[in-house]
Amino acid sequence: MMTDGSDARFFREKGVAARVAAVVEPVLEQLGLRLVRVKVTAQNGTTVQIMAERPDGTMDVEGCEAVSRALSPVLDLDDPVGQAYNLEISSPGIDRPLVRAGDFDRWAGYEAKVEMAVPQEGRKRFRGLVRGSEGGHARIELPDVKEGVEPVVVLPLADIGEARLVLTDELIRESLRRGKAAERAALAARDRDEPDTVVGDRETAA
Repeated sequence: MMTDGSDARFFREKGVAARVAAVVEPVLEQLGLRLVRVKVTAQNGTTVQIMAERPDGTMDVEGCEAVSRALSPVLDLDDPVGQAYNLEISSPGIDRPLVRAGDFDRWAGYEAKVEMAVPQEGRKRFRGLVRGSEGGHARIELPDVKEGVEPVVVLPLADIGEARLVLTDELIRESLRRGKAAERAALAARDRDEPDTVVGDRETAA
């Protein structure tokens, strides 16, 4: 089942990360971006890492810089961390987290690892090919099933603790292809929006 890319995250942070997510997600939406994940670690004292992306799943350095400029004053005002910290803004990366139903649709056919917060038939870890989403569930095709057993498992999104793509050569090639396609589309859109420029001397020449 394909989505329009506007589906909400099923992944939810906890503790300090949840407080940060509640502050930054509305700001990102105003910028036309989507929150992927917030992670708070003890690296270099305390580091707050915010993953964000455009609706098409892309993100570049300029986008990260724009997010940092927009979020820094908001985080300073709300102070959800409660102590000094380093702020890192990043793209989801190639082996990205899957945090929306639409992520499973967008990356169907590529390998993923899923760890369940709630075990499914006594099993918490699954690894296989993504086969999309349907009705609030992720579909994963497993390579290790016994003969006669249905290879596709249906996992409730609400019970997933963490899911992410597995870094493979095929995934790298596809990520690069999509990134270039998005860049070409952005350049084409910019060219359409830019007015024609006229050189001054030519415009005023008799």
